[in-house]
This record gives sequence, structure tokens and C-alpha cells, in this order.
Amino acid sequence: MAKSAYFHIPFCAQICYYCDFNKVFFHGQPVDEYLQAMEKEMKRTMEAFPADRLDTLFVGGGTPTVLEMKQLDFFLQSIYKHFRFSAAEVEFTFEANPNELSKEKLQLLKEAGVNRLSFGVQTFDDALLKAIGRTHRYEDVIKTIALAKEIGFENISIDLMYGLPRQTVAQFLTDLEIAFSLDVQHISAYSLIIEPKTVFYNLMRKGKLLLPSEEEEAKMYEEAMRQMEMHDYHQYEISNYARPGFQSRHNLTYWNNEEYYGIGAGAHSYVGGVRRANVRPIKKYIAKVEETGFPYLEVHHVTKSEQMEEEMFLGLRKTEGVSKQRFFEKFGMSIPDVFGQAVAREKQKGLLEETETHIRLTQRGKLLGNEVFQAFIGGI
Repeated sequence: MAKSAYFHIPFCAQICYYCDFNKVFFHGQPVDEYLQAMEKEMKRTMEAFPADRLDTLFVGGGTPTVLEMKQLDFFLQSIYKHFRFSAAEVEFTFEANPNELSKEKLQLLKEAGVNRLSFGVQTFDDALLKAIGRTHRYEDVIKTIALAKEIGFENISIDLMYGLPRQTVAQFLTDLEIAFSLDVQHISAYSLIIEPKTVFYNLMRKGKLLLPSEEEEAKMYEEAMRQMEMHDYHQYEISNYARPGFQSRHNLTYWNNEEYYGIGAGAHSYVGGVRRANVRPIKKYIAKVEETGFPYLEVHHVTKSEQMEEEMFLGLRKTEGVSKQRFFEKFGMSIPDVFGQAVAREKQKGLLEETETHIRLTQRGKLLGNEVFQAFIGGI
């Protein structure tokens, strides 16, 4: 049974120009009704798919910290009411915007057992922050991380982005330098992906989005990998780097192809071999929970072939790669039995390599990860 749970808070004070997550403006929304619906979904989910004890909890969005104090308190109490976990052992993560976390909110989160904060920093360059639709500025990051440390948070992650409009390699190197000076435990570094239905997508279609070249973006990624290692942040997944002992246990749930609960509008879950996707619109989510207790839009029973494909393309995101022994234990077949030709082809291209225990991406393979993942989809 699932040992992890994800909770989606879809409200934002400002919509970023690149974001395609399920989100809406905070003001004018039925926020209290939404949180009550989430509480009902938690209750019904635990009744239908009970869990002994969770190991990780992750609250994402949207922007969870946009909630007002009373709303935040109600939401946290709902989690405690319906999910069992050990406060001493759980990894409890909250995503946050640097300019939306007051001292009072930080104290509330700390007292409620949240022990990991993930800040959407993206860049420390104020002009770039404005250009991508972020509302915080460099000083907000410095002040909020200092405040979080003062209150007692000892597991802090920041997100950085590269390949942003007009961003130079030099600017990204400066971002890395500042990030290292903050002495946080975890850094995620993602390349910008232009998604449909975003402001950036519309600008790109009109020819008004000037992006770095592929060579410049590759240079930024290579520099991230090199510099992170120099500063004791070890790459454990394509876009994620951690100090020893601070890997994101929750995200490893996904990459290890393990099961998890998903609560909230647009959230996904994987329980009992079944993947479920919740409806996305806020009012539809509330109505569906009221009607049936479950807000499912799609329910998909994952076949053995699909499970094996997922084991490969999710597991290859990890630096250590896919465990041969674990694959055999899960499926009763070896990787060469199922994917021998695909592995051989990608090895020949120099994108995969094999150790005694794992199959993993090469350094070049990390630059072309999506191409490698495609080799394991639909080929069984």
C-alpha cells in the first residue's frame, strides 16, 4: 500500500508565465469550500484505501503558502485527522513562495510538523524574475530563508531554472554562486519547458520569446552538474542535487515507481495498481466530492507491460539508474528479457551504460534523457 501522499493547493497570488500546473488566482475563489472538500476526499480515500503509516507528505500547488492562517491551520488539522505518520520519521514538505511566508506562517508550519520547505526561487536576477512573472525579488529569498532557519527549519530546498528568456550562461553561474552561499540542503535545477496554454507559449507562437540556444542551455546544465558536485551537492536525479542524507524521499517515491495518494483538484494517485486523475476545475472538484466522495476524472488499471515501461523511464531519471535485481523481483523477468534490444541500441548511441547492478544514463544521456525514455515506451 502507498506510503506517500501529495496534496494540491491550486491557488496563486500571481500566475507565472511558464506554469502549466493546475492553478487559479487566489482572490474570489471558494477557498474554504475547497479545503472542506479536500478534507472529505482525505476521509473517503483512507476509508477505501487504508494505510498503516505514511513516510512522506508533500503539499504543492499552485502556492500552498498563499492560504491565510486560519485556512492553513484547518488544512493541516485535516491531514492529521485522516493520515497516520510518525512526526519524528516522516518527511513533510511544503512548497512556498519566498515573499508569502510570514514569521507566523513559518511558526505554524513548524509547530504542525512540517520539516522540509521547498522554495520556488527560479533565479536571483530581479529583471529575470519580473520577465517570468514571479512576484518575489532577490531580497525576499535571502530574508525568508534566514527567517526559516531562525525558526528551526533544517531541511530547505530551492528551485532554480535555466534556459529562461534572454538568460545568459554568466547569469546562471551567478545564480548558482548565490544558491551555494545560502547553505541550503537541496537544490533542484530545471530547464524551462514551454508548455501549451501558458503566457510563454503564446509569446513563442508570435515569435516574441527570445530563448538561449540549445548549446547555451546544454552549457548551463553541464555547469550545474559540475558546480553542484564541487559544492557537495550530489546529483541523484536528472534535475536534483542534495547534500548527503537530504535527497527528496517523496520525489524518490515517483522515480522508484512506488504507489502514492493524491488529494485535491488535478492531483494524481497510484494505489493498488490503479492510476487515478482528479478533475481539475475547482468548482467541479468540490461538486464531485460532494456527490460521490471521490473526484476522479480518469481511472486506469496499469498493465504489467506499462508497469515495466514505467520502471525503466522513471528509474532512468535517477543517477544510479534502474536496479536489475529490483526489476526482476517486481516482474519475474530480467531487463534484457524485456528490453534487451532497446538497451543495446541506447548503449550503442552512448546514452546508456551498465554496471554490475544497474542500467543508467551516461553523462551524454542526461543531456538527451527524453530521447532515451522514449525508447522504452510502447515497445513490448
